[in-house]
Amino acid sequence: MRFATSKKRTTPAIIIVSLIDVLMVVLIFMMVSTTFKKLPSVQLALPESKQAQGAGRDPAQPTIVTIAKIAPHLYLDSQPVTAEKLEAELKARTAANPQLVLSIRADTDAPFGQVVKVRDAAQAAGIKNINAFVKAPGAP
Repeated sequence: MRFATSKKRTTPAIIIVSLIDVLMVVLIFMMVSTTFKKLPSVQLALPESKQAQGAGRDPAQPTIVTIAKIAPHLYLDSQPVTAEKLEAELKARTAANPQLVLSIRADTDAPFGQVVKVRDAAQAAGIKNINAFVKAPGAP
């Protein structure tokens, strides 16, 4: 006596296309909802000054020299340079624009000798307007 009939079971088919669609929706959601921070190339702790002024008051775009506490110490517009190359580049930029404004962005713990080298290079290039980036007391 046979009470149950044996039916051959088929394996369930997984629809890969719908899984890929769901995965793409999740990926797009993650890409849209994620915020990206633009971090500067060199992390600096600017010195504080009670005479600090807000940025953006001068419409002319200054040339920025960054002085870091670790080697390479000198950066000209985010490109690492040596003191000799900095002086040559400043002379070339001064020849193109005699009213060039130089801004020095130095770390609090940067070697002071590097600041002196930048000032010497600026004076050799004939730059008369030299500024320094500082932060107001209590500012992050």
